[in-house]
Amino acid sequence: MDTSAARRNILARIRAASGRPAEPEAAEREAVADYLARHPAGPRPPMPSEPAALVARFIDAAGRMASTVEEVATLADAPAAAARYLAANGLAARAVVWSELEALPWAQAGLAVDARKPQGTDLVGITGCFCATAETGSLVLLSGPQSEVSAGLLPETHIAIVRASRIVSGHEEAYALMRAERGELPRAVNFISGPSRTGDIEQTIVLGAHGPYRVHVIVVTSA
Repeated sequence: MDTSAARRNILARIRAASGRPAEPEAAEREAVADYLARHPAGPRPPMPSEPAALVARFIDAAGRMASTVEEVATLADAPAAAARYLAANGLAARAVVWSELEALPWAQAGLAVDARKPQGTDLVGITGCFCATAETGSLVLLSGPQSEVSAGLLPETHIAIVRASRIVSGHEEAYALMRAERGELPRAVNFISGPSRTGDIEQTIVLGAHGPYRVHVIVVTSA
C-alpha cells in the first residue's frame, strides 16, 4: 500500500500548525541545502579512497556482520553465483527478484525466478541495492515501484547484487548520493547490516529474529 499521500497530508498539517505553507518554498530548500553543505563533519574512522580498497573494506565489514560475499566479474555472472550459494546451503533454486534484474540469465543458471512482490511463502529474495557502505558493510535499499524492499526483508534468505562502483565510504556519502540522484528521500530507506538478529534473551545473539536468516552479497567488480 502506498502511504505517500497520507505522509504528505500529515506533514502539511504539521507545517500549517507552525505557520508555514504546506510545501517547502524554494528559499527554505536552499537554506537546507546550504546548511548541509556547510555543516562540519563529525569524527570518523579513516577510510580508503581507492575503489579497490573500498571494495575490500566493504567485504571485510560485511563478513564481520555475518554476511557472506562472493565477487564476480559481470552482472551476467551473478545468477550462477546465486545458484552456487543456494546449492551449497541446500536451498531450493527458486526466488523472487527485482524487476530490474529480471533480464539476467537466471534460467541458464538453473534458477526459477519471479519478478514480483514477495509473499509469505517465498524463501529467497534477490535484490540489487542503491549503494553499499564500506564502513559498516551495509546494503542501502530505497523503496520504489521497481525495487521492492520487502524482497530483502521478508524471505529467509536475502541475496543482494552490489555494483562495486556503488560502494561508498559511509552513511554520510550514502545520503549525499541520495540527495544528488533522487533530490528527496523515498518513502523508506533501509540500511541492512547482515542477517537480522536479537540479543534480548540472556544477551545471546540469535540470527533470523525478525527478517532473513542469511544475507549473501554478490559484488560485481566491473559494474
